[in-house]
Amino acid sequence: MNKIAIVAETGSDITQAMAEKLGIYLVPMYVTLGQQTKRDGTFPVEEVCQFYENEGDLPKTSGASPADFEKIFDEIHQKYPHKHILHLAYSAQTTCSYQSAIIAGMDRDYVTSIDTKQVSVGQFAIVTTLAKYINKHPKTDHLEAIRIVEELCMNTKMCFLPDNLEYLRAGGRVGNVAFMGSRILSLHPSIEIIDGQLLAKKKYRGRMTKVAIEMLLDFSKKHNFDRQNLWLIWSIGLENQVKEHVEKTAKELGYKKIYWVQTGCVITTHGGPKCFGVVGMKEITCINKT
Repeated sequence: MNKIAIVAETGSDITQAMAEKLGIYLVPMYVTLGQQTKRDGTFPVEEVCQFYENEGDLPKTSGASPADFEKIFDEIHQKYPHKHILHLAYSAQTTCSYQSAIIAGMDRDYVTSIDTKQVSVGQFAIVTTLAKYINKHPKTDHLEAIRIVEELCMNTKMCFLPDNLEYLRAGGRVGNVAFMGSRILSLHPSIEIIDGQLLAKKKYRGRMTKVAIEMLLDFSKKHNFDRQNLWLIWSIGLENQVKEHVEKTAKELGYKKIYWVQTGCVITTHGGPKCFGVVGMKEITCINKT
């Protein structure tokens, strides 16, 4: 039995089935649709888009509370008192979850929270990579695990392309001028996660079948990713043709393992449907040398 229990938020887009397989504990984030607040991951993501289409108003998202973390920390500690709990948090720049976990862990010296400075599939890649490593190396202690996480966080990069800026505009993240310009010119601004923040970068012009491949090529070259793993992001509505062309390109670039991960309710609320994205890692020396 290993010495570490890994905790992450549902906003990481790790499914419950995968969490159970890898031994990851998920803490709920929340989505509010009108007067009703639901736990992320407990309802179809299609409801997010349907609500916006019907009401003309975006759902609201919120992070996990201290009570949510206290509950899961105590459940794990009661069952596995010898394990150190390692919480790999959704970016503290975007939600209160990390701070909630810090509050919950104040009187629990067996808990460590680390801000991954990633969201959605960026967090997914870090959390699942560590979980697989620990399952393969069960003698790993929490100090070594923390060193691995720090390297993972430093070397994981994420970028995604919204199909359009409608959801970002509705959420107040871009103005009407930028929205209209992108619609008229068929522009797709790439959104990179940098130091935990979502920042607009290069603008791509054209259909998603074309610009998704362009972004993959640019982003892969920019960061010179390790070719062992690549995570590709999709949200509901992304055409299969886009996925097929992108995966073919990724294989031509030499990526050995390609994982398609669907965005859940939290990130879909902000980016909307038909999004495409990429998460890659530079070489992780502390893992590859073992």
